[in-house]
Amino acid sequence: MLGGAASAFASLSPQPAAAVLKLNVTEGNVQPVPIAIPDFVGVGLDPATGRNVSQIIASNLRRSGLFAPIDQAAYIEKIVTIDTLPRFPDWRQINAQALVTGRITQSDARLKAEFRLWDVFAGQQLRGEQYNTTADNWRRIAHIISDAIYERITGDKGYFDTRIVFVDESGPKERRIKRLALMDQDGANVRYLTRGDDLVLTPRFSSAADTITYMSYREGDPKVYLMNIETGQREIVSNFPGMTFSPRFSPDGQRVIFSLQRGGSSNLFVMDLRSKATMRLTDTQVIDTAPSYSPDGTRISFESDRGGKQQIYVMAATGGEAQRISFGEGAYSTPVWSPRGDYIAFTKQTEGKFAIGIMRADGSGERILTEGYHNEGPTWAPNGRVIMFFRDPGGNAGPMLYTVDVTGRNEQILKTPSYASDPAWSPLLQ
Repeated sequence: MLGGAASAFASLSPQPAAAVLKLNVTEGNVQPVPIAIPDFVGVGLDPATGRNVSQIIASNLRRSGLFAPIDQAAYIEKIVTIDTLPRFPDWRQINAQALVTGRITQSDARLKAEFRLWDVFAGQQLRGEQYNTTADNWRRIAHIISDAIYERITGDKGYFDTRIVFVDESGPKERRIKRLALMDQDGANVRYLTRGDDLVLTPRFSSAADTITYMSYREGDPKVYLMNIETGQREIVSNFPGMTFSPRFSPDGQRVIFSLQRGGSSNLFVMDLRSKATMRLTDTQVIDTAPSYSPDGTRISFESDRGGKQQIYVMAATGGEAQRISFGEGAYSTPVWSPRGDYIAFTKQTEGKFAIGIMRADGSGERILTEGYHNEGPTWAPNGRVIMFFRDPGGNAGPMLYTVDVTGRNEQILKTPSYASDPAWSPLLQ
């Protein structure tokens, strides 16, 4: 955790503002903002730290697809302090619309990080903040500053100070070892949560960001578990006879919803984690699975073959009548509600192709974001603007993680140490 404080600090005396830089990300084809991010000034530490912080910020913003960091070789002014106004004409000459200046100061084992975000054409400071933390948190500081820049220019919360839990897959295809793994959203700081002794699937974060739920074959039949990712402590959620799978937390983190299979059918159940009381939500002779809560916790989406093939349904979180919302060609699965509440992401299989798409909660506005041989398992960034999923090309290869934004643009691979599947995005860590 970030053991420190953040505070805004006063602007210098800027030139009169002509206009304030603002990027409308709700528009269709967004032109990335040219932004200059010089190396942060380092005080009392290795100069490489300031360079590393600025490089992480540049990488985060570039991968969002909304910013175009300018090559430092083009810079005219060398930033040696953040306490004076930048020479804005020098930055206008290289077509920078935004400029980030920063300083990292280390004293003993503490870091103070300061940054200023400038509108180059208006000659105006848009944001200025400082953070105090421990020296080993420099990478998180870079993510937090990235979020602040993203939010100030787009108006949306950022998603860089987050983590991804996923299934790491290694070894030959016929003897693939699957371990739960955790990493920063940019692929750094990978660590393993399980040893690969038992098959693990579908990890999902709680709203608290320090707890996950997942399915494991640890005791023979698949069961749903909880794990504290900081302590490694884990416990079984339910010990029903039969197979329990496809777990997911409620938005408040107080309940876990899952599927329970008995015979040839599976139904949805929810358990209150405090009282351990369990309630059955569906009672059918079909397969109801992959439940996901709406952000306000009042509704759930899930997949069911009650109509003959897998489709997406929505019903009240307490159960009752379910409404089918998917009506296109093919089969729909793995519905996941956006944190914004505006869309449900899904996997769609038709004619041998697997697509990742989104639709509104009433089924309207269906849009395919990407398709290929085998795409599956969408998970939302906490700001509801980016989706991560995994793609398995088949053959002797294995699955890899990808991101794509809700416009269907800016698809990118996220590198991992081995093959990777079943990603789940954490909430913001702050």
